[in-house]
Amino acid sequence: MSRVTQEGKSYHNEILKPRKIVNQNVVYRLYHRETHIGAPGTHFHKARIFHTNVFPNFTVVNVEKPPCFLRKFSPDGRFFIAFSADQTSIEIYSFEGSAAAETLMRNVKGDIAASSSDTESNEIKAKLFEKFFKLRCTSLVATNGGHLNRECSLFTDDGKFVIVGSAQYVPEEPHPLFFDTHRNNEAVNATPRSPLEDYCLHIVELESGHLCDFRSFKYDKIFLSHNQGLYLYKNTLAVLSVLQQTIHIFHVTPTGEFIDVRSIGRFCYEDDGLYFDVFQESMGRSSQSQYMEKTMNSLKQRLLVFLFMKAKQSGSAYELRRFYQYFEQFAALKMWKMQLLDEAHLLIKYASEDVVTLKITDPNSQPSFFVVYNMVETEVVSVHENTSDDLLMLFENFCDMFRNATLHTEAQFTCSSSSNLYARQIQQRFKQTIINAKFGGNTEAVKRLLAQLPISAQSYSSSPYLDLALFSYDDKWVSVMERPKPCGDHPIRSVHREVDFCIPHSR
Repeated sequence: MSRVTQEGKSYHNEILKPRKIVNQNVVYRLYHRETHIGAPGTHFHKARIFHTNVFPNFTVVNVEKPPCFLRKFSPDGRFFIAFSADQTSIEIYSFEGSAAAETLMRNVKGDIAASSSDTESNEIKAKLFEKFFKLRCTSLVATNGGHLNRECSLFTDDGKFVIVGSAQYVPEEPHPLFFDTHRNNEAVNATPRSPLEDYCLHIVELESGHLCDFRSFKYDKIFLSHNQGLYLYKNTLAVLSVLQQTIHIFHVTPTGEFIDVRSIGRFCYEDDGLYFDVFQESMGRSSQSQYMEKTMNSLKQRLLVFLFMKAKQSGSAYELRRFYQYFEQFAALKMWKMQLLDEAHLLIKYASEDVVTLKITDPNSQPSFFVVYNMVETEVVSVHENTSDDLLMLFENFCDMFRNATLHTEAQFTCSSSSNLYARQIQQRFKQTIINAKFGGNTEAVKRLLAQLPISAQSYSSSPYLDLALFSYDDKWVSVMERPKPCGDHPIRSVHREVDFCIPHSR
């Protein structure tokens, strides 16, 4: 072998060294944590590796449960809530811990208890739920014919309260008066796919099941499913009335009460309505004249002013002509969805009235606009189309700022395209699939990805077992987004990324 070949081989061996697998023993890791001080800012990485040693490793199929709709755990994991079968009450269970079923399952072998007919398996399926969950109380919430939406629930950060929503269809006879359903000149018309309903938001204390407070919205349309029409950021609750085109802002007190802060839409400041009512009384006008007003409401006016100033500051006469060309379309935009980015900023999605009232079957393919609004300073910060590459770049690089998944915890087990290499690979693969598909392209891919915005409150799980940096799993059966998934015939298996062994996840 020549000297050059030997030197090249030596250099190759020095550069491409095999990756050393860190010691996986839990005793070693606990001892190492006690005797070594990590670098500043690495406590998150040190804490999450212990979940690869303590993991779900047994699956029970077809567990018997009470006649109710199971919902989710509270942020601290102490309570589990469910909705009663008639969707009028909340059932609050206390979680007894992972060792609660030890006596029931100590003689079981293997990693799955399938739907067999033997006596031991049937006993496990019949008693397992009551071993893990003890019913604390049942709280009657929805009364007078209302029904709770079983896909709507928001927990406060301290884990003391849960906010749920109920709805009741408005009867055809007697039909409400026109000015009861159209309270301002931005109000949209109800449609068969988006009918009128009476809504009520309830806040319930988890410890006692006590109904602390409620807010009613009569003759309205609020999207309660998957928390689309309401958003809780720390102690600030925002509720979007699609029919009245108004965003109601409430403050949730530590005692579980709603305090009215402001309503954004017709007015932007809290006291604007007081001054206007005085003017109306002096002119002898009734409240019914609000729908007949020729003036534009405050929020829409700020949006149009922002677009006009942006076109004017560009210094191009073409941009101004474009603004005037599409002025009528801008003025006809309606609020469709919204979310709180923080305690001062709202992300509002505007679209046409046909999209907002669900007349169009594929609404995400239609033009829409994303508006960032500062509700404290009452000014529009930015406006983006749903084909904006700049907004997509912000979403991909700062995805956790949109999700707000783990505000209540110090350790952030995030798994998004902005903080996880594997999640970013999945998103890029999805993006390239749309670009290369028939009738696809970059614009269509941007539309599909931005259709996720605004993101519903508390719709993403921060469980470390769903962290793609620790485990690899099939996202067709389970994902960080808390939406119903099809149930497979086999247990969900996760692969440890460092040592590549399978971990069966229990359901």
